Amino acid sequence: MTRSDRKPIIKNEEKLLENAVSPKDRKARELALRALAKALEASDPRGIVYSKVSVDDSTLRIGDLKLDLSKFRNLYVIGGGKASGAMAEALERVLGERITGGIVNVPKGTEELYCTNRIVLHGASHPVPDEDGVSGTRKMLELAEKAGEEDLIICLISGGGSSLMPQPRNGVSLEDKKEITNDLLRCGATINEINAVRKHISDFKGGWLAKRAYPATVVSLLLSDVVGDPLDVIASGPTVPDTSTFNDAISILKKYQIWEKAPESIKRLLLDGLKGIEPETPKEGDEAFKKVRNLVIGSNRIACMAAKEELARNGLNTLFLTSYMEGEAREIGTFLGSIIREILHSGNPLSTPCAVILGGETTVTVIGNGKGGRNQELALAASLKIRGVEGGVLASVNTDGVDGPTDAAGAIVDGSTITRAEKAGLDPIRYLMNNDSYSFFSELGDLIMTGPTGTNVTDITVLVVV
Repeated sequence: MTRSDRKPIIKNEEKLLENAVSPKDRKARELALRALAKALEASDPRGIVYSKVSVDDSTLRIGDLKLDLSKFRNLYVIGGGKASGAMAEALERVLGERITGGIVNVPKGTEELYCTNRIVLHGASHPVPDEDGVSGTRKMLELAEKAGEEDLIICLISGGGSSLMPQPRNGVSLEDKKEITNDLLRCGATINEINAVRKHISDFKGGWLAKRAYPATVVSLLLSDVVGDPLDVIASGPTVPDTSTFNDAISILKKYQIWEKAPESIKRLLLDGLKGIEPETPKEGDEAFKKVRNLVIGSNRIACMAAKEELARNGLNTLFLTSYMEGEAREIGTFLGSIIREILHSGNPLSTPCAVILGGETTVTVIGNGKGGRNQELALAASLKIRGVEGGVLASVNTDGVDGPTDAAGAIVDGSTITRAEKAGLDPIRYLMNNDSYSFFSELGDLIMTGPTGTNVTDITVLVVV
């Protein structure tokens, strides 16, 4: 099936265009949504795998890496993440019967979306891990540990892998791991901080998979969902030397005032690690990593560049500002709204018609009891800043199609958003303070709906001014 045969990536595009109150707003919305669709298309795991992986006779090529498959007795495929199902399907089409077998953990309910014969697609829960994830991860470890020096293991790793491949360490229960993860998510910890803790309460992450697989040859294909693409943070780095320590994990929990109420099993494990009773995660220089190659084949930057190229093709002056966007979502939203106002006022940093593209991942410190996600909260804050402008639009999405605990990918706003809200009896400040951006945009019909996209390269925000 070609992309042209598929349903539109943004399912409610027509409704989002109808919500514009002026021709300029409609044009800006159309351009922003088209750019986001191109970014999502460029993030399609199948296309990425097909473009990066090929076989010529017995030579396997993955980017610049070449491997002689005739030298390997078995070829196993393992891994997990939101994009792992599509990655597995594409890899099996390339390698076919050369694959001995394998297992990949995918988000529960997506198993039937992909076609594989030699790789088992095992459903597990995300973002909260479950026992199915544990059982699938245990099977991966069993396969890795039986692999020998003449075997090749290809790991398919993408965002969401930390939750989909849980294997609690020494006395830590899955429930304890869920509790600490939820606490970290609610307090606004970054993904790097969350993963530093998760790696130290796991027998799989933080390089442990590579350690278990040695002396087999391991090649990890990584679809990055982390700002800056740090290898040891993507899915908590199961095949990468860990740069964090037990001390870092404890410091993070104390920083967010979680340490005192953390489950006793986790505190005991981390303190034992600090004392040297529990071994540290494998570090740079460990012999296990001599036979490991970690290759980033897809990233936020690639998606942002696809959006930029689409906007430039439509005649806009474009600026790819950063793929390192981080910070509190509402503060970033206010800042981005000020950029739109500056463009309209002074033509700085670009003259109209223009677009600014940003990637990264913001955070939300939850203080209310509403429903929303970081992209929706960013957009709501931006709408307050751009109230009354014409021809200025901000659209922000999570590339996996699920923003926070909602069924929306994100939201779109323009200068009329607040006026429309007030006419509908909605108080935007109240919704913002209650972290209830989903309800706000649901009432306005300005949620961006894609459904799960099967990929994850963090968030993309597009500003369009016409």
